[in-house]
Amino acid sequence: MKCPVCLSSEGGAEFAPLAAHISSRAAEGEAEHSAWLSRYAGGAGTDHSSLTSSLERLYDTSGNLERWIVLRLIERIYGPEPHPFILHLQHPDRKTIYGYVMEHHHFLRQWVRCCAMIMAKTDLEEVQLYEIDNIISEFRGMPPDRPSHHELLLRMGESIGIGRDAVYAGKPLPSTSRCLDWWWRIASGCSWQEGMAAMHTLELTANPDIRDMGSKMTYFDASILDDASYSDGVKNFLLEGYRADAGHSMEALELIVKHCTDPAIRLDVQSVVYRTVALLDDYLNARLERGEMLEDKQH
Repeated sequence: MKCPVCLSSEGGAEFAPLAAHISSRAAEGEAEHSAWLSRYAGGAGTDHSSLTSSLERLYDTSGNLERWIVLRLIERIYGPEPHPFILHLQHPDRKTIYGYVMEHHHFLRQWVRCCAMIMAKTDLEEVQLYEIDNIISEFRGMPPDRPSHHELLLRMGESIGIGRDAVYAGKPLPSTSRCLDWWWRIASGCSWQEGMAAMHTLELTANPDIRDMGSKMTYFDASILDDASYSDGVKNFLLEGYRADAGHSMEALELIVKHCTDPAIRLDVQSVVYRTVALLDDYLNARLERGEMLEDKQH
């Protein structure tokens, strides 16, 4: 099975080799393995037997992989202390929106490439049709009446004075580039099930039903959709994402669960979910970092 930190393969479906790998890397001072141990398994000092048992517990889905994936996203992004970007997005100011636009432009362009790679890796028509629908809605749209999510993102930028030429001319921050490189590595180098787990777990973040699933809050405070202080560009982008991710994310999880009959792939999907929520954490921080850069330019 794969390591939830670096995705290296650590032998079969046994947890003991994985425990040895993680503890060894942490003992060597590798920061991400140490951080994973601290977050999920009580720290880098856990002995081998206890860590093996902890991993068995952490990977236990109790027969419900779909619910397990949702909970991993919620615990990392929404609780017990929600991610700072989520808190800022409840009632976003201009720099939050700016950071969102500038970094998410690069994310979306890479995201559709990843979806295309998933589609290319399977002969299953239901998966291919699902990803085609994603690519159209996120990047192509059906103009003029139904602009793509990417087009709505650019319009949100324009509504706060950020021209699309500036968005296209911008470069992603190093942390964003690192996350995009990892997501491409997963989509291109892993099974299509793992690719779907990486890409579509991300969509759970904006699912309007996330509170019903156990989160303390939704992606943004829906009251801003009726707030005259926000532009139509901001409202249209957030509303469209709200609508799209409600169905897309859960349909993806259903497809993953349906076609994860191989226990080894199932475990690898779980490791990818751990990795992708950690990357999402970093990527959301990059949006905030970009927003602070706008404030610096104004002073």
